[in-house]
Amino acid sequence: MKIISFGLSICLILSTSGCGWLGIRDRSNDYNLANETEPTVIPEQMNPASLGQLYPIPSIATDNISDNSSEVPRPQPISVNTFEQLVKMQRIDDQRWILVNSSPSELWPRIRNVLNRSGIPSARAEGSAGIIESIWLSYKSDEDNQHRFRFVIAPGVQVNSTEISVIHQQKNTADKDTSDWPDQSHNGSKEQDMLSFIANELALEPNYASVSLLAQKIGGDNKVEVINPEVADPFIRVKLTFDRSWASVNYSVSRGGFTLIDQDLDQGLLLVNYTDQLDEQDQGFFDRWFGQSTDNEILEVNYRILVKQVGDNIEVRLVSSEGESLDRGVSLKLLNILRGNMS
Repeated sequence: MKIISFGLSICLILSTSGCGWLGIRDRSNDYNLANETEPTVIPEQMNPASLGQLYPIPSIATDNISDNSSEVPRPQPISVNTFEQLVKMQRIDDQRWILVNSSPSELWPRIRNVLNRSGIPSARAEGSAGIIESIWLSYKSDEDNQHRFRFVIAPGVQVNSTEISVIHQQKNTADKDTSDWPDQSHNGSKEQDMLSFIANELALEPNYASVSLLAQKIGGDNKVEVINPEVADPFIRVKLTFDRSWASVNYSVSRGGFTLIDQDLDQGLLLVNYTDQLDEQDQGFFDRWFGQSTDNEILEVNYRILVKQVGDNIEVRLVSSEGESLDRGVSLKLLNILRGNMS
């Protein structure tokens, strides 16, 4: 027993005294003594674009105000998009892209890896712009022409997602190199083939864990965000075309408690019913068991959603069934649910 007590005493002394008992200085709190240093100055004759903040602190949007209410809000329901397939092809009119439920910083090294191992060397890879351009390639079935591809990686409409689009360009083998990319692909079938190839390769590696710290802002800012101005009602700002924004909002109003009742594309108007799913989950056992069934209940319009072009962006606003402004807290809650399910 004496030996055990002595051993416990030694362990207690070591745990309280730390490394200092052995003559080694404890440096665990040295970070508190660190001094702020001046930023690195790049000589004028050198290009500073290659250097930047490794962990930049994002600026706070000036057109948003914080919620100063004392009431703790209820948790938002999980977006239904969270449980959908990881990689899928999407198309609107002549536009095609791949939607992946991963952030651009995760997708960037994955796409670089797919292209490298597939024998598609890159002539340009610019992470901040989210652009990868291949060298000119030759097909055995088309010896008269050369082809190259531009891959554009950008944040998706869906929360924490990435959209990958491809532009195909071709030229005669005898022609000189050109740096001008077309607005649309020269050959739609080759664009489709490349998109399908990339989508299949990404689907085969769903658990790829690499993340690019140098591509935290890859492809630019988010395309969709909820804006909470100080002197106006909250709204959703969408940096897309009207047709794409309309399709995305239509997708969202049939999910997360929303039900689409009617719509008018010309007026940018959607009539919807919203039923709080959290309230339904909070019903007691006997209420659910003996209560009346709502399967045949006729839903009434209780909100209007307005989709309007404002400058270069689309603004999505939510008002009452009579077109009146909502309480700010209610408006922000519904707009966040609507934004969370957009795709």
